[in-house]
Amino acid sequence: MLRLYITRHGETQWNIEKKMQGWQDSPLTAKGIQNALWLSERMEPVDIDVIYASPSGRAQHTAELVRGNKSTEIVFDPKLKEINMGEWEGHNVSAIKARDQASFHTFWNEPASYNPSGGESFPELIERIRTALKEIEAKHSSGNVLIVTHSVVIKALFMIFNDTEIEHFWAPPYIEDTSLTIVEVDDTGYRVSLEGCTLHKENNGERLKL
Repeated sequence: MLRLYITRHGETQWNIEKKMQGWQDSPLTAKGIQNALWLSERMEPVDIDVIYASPSGRAQHTAELVRGNKSTEIVFDPKLKEINMGEWEGHNVSAIKARDQASFHTFWNEPASYNPSGGESFPELIERIRTALKEIEAKHSSGNVLIVTHSVVIKALFMIFNDTEIEHFWAPPYIEDTSLTIVEVDDTGYRVSLEGCTLHKENNGERLKL
């Protein structure tokens, strides 16, 4: 059986400034770094075979922090990048909402109808993530794999794991920075055993059983 450990990058400067990042980037905050270190402590007992990460700087840094002193290989896969938000990237959420209210509403409430301006649609994102997931499964029929990626990517993965419709894309849980999801994969499909867990942050890095 293959076990996937999936996390979002740590908090970034643009996260606290409420800016859309997408394929653009900003550095981890001190809080984001600390949360990644606490996740590393939580993951320390797990023998991870390989780490797959988005090549965006915030995901790279998080992957390196979570790996810690281990020699686990990190593979950077562009297919694990965040959804491309086109012209919205680098702009404050409130400014985007004021300038492009209809599209902003559609993005958050009617994802199937969202038509990006220079970016990526939700069906395009889901297909990209489905391809990345299948490639990982083809290379690893068993063992433990860590995936370090982004919030919208993880929501797309939930859709695939739970076989839900795109209309429910934004259903709970909210994907916090460094939250941990665990998924078991075998011939019968996917089983989500832990979803968006943040106990390592709430317990200030106290050792937790996975």
